[in-house]
Amino acid sequence: MPESMPLRLVLASASPARRKILQAAGIEPDVLVSGVDESLVVTERAEDLCLELARLKAQAVLTRLRPADDQRTLVIGCDSVLAFDGEILGKPADAAAATRRWQRMRGRSGVLHSGHCLIDIVAGRRAEAVASTVVHFADISDDEIATYVGTGEPLAVAGAFTIDGLGGPFVERIEGDPSTVIGLSLPTLRRLLSELDLRLTDLWTKVAPGSQSVEPLG
Repeated sequence: MPESMPLRLVLASASPARRKILQAAGIEPDVLVSGVDESLVVTERAEDLCLELARLKAQAVLTRLRPADDQRTLVIGCDSVLAFDGEILGKPADAAAATRRWQRMRGRSGVLHSGHCLIDIVAGRRAEAVASTVVHFADISDDEIATYVGTGEPLAVAGAFTIDGLGGPFVERIEGDPSTVIGLSLPTLRRLLSELDLRLTDLWTKVAPGSQSVEPLG
């Protein structure tokens, strides 16, 4: 396989946050939604659940792709769940469920697990890992919960919160990699690429200029 063969990364996810974090890291992925029914996977361990769903998403997209002769195609599947109070929490079913969840989580902490499955189609190889980060939630008021749930954001994300959106102010701190909480751990992606004898920098499609001038705000 030629070393100079260009790389293509296909993101098996509809998540705008995952695509955005890749773009911010200089990687422009193609996006192909897997369509996997997440309710089909049942397990008692959050780490097993998110990794199995990541595998299924990557595999579902893989079957719809044909490798090109002049391109090395990689597929990355990801899934995130929150482990809290011995439960596995994905996306809340509705606003009432999101409200109840936040009433339990406020002032406490949980562990956000993100599973990753990276497949190299041409080489026929894969690498997998789960990244985990402790999330400490702020002790927010009922009014803040109602307002936040009313935005609709908690209904669209695992654990009913974000750190890169409206939910950011309601997270006091995290212990671990922030991109794990967003749904795709960049350090984990780098390690998985290394297992496939690739570098993350091989996926760069744009690099921020090093001599940017920033105008002070006053």
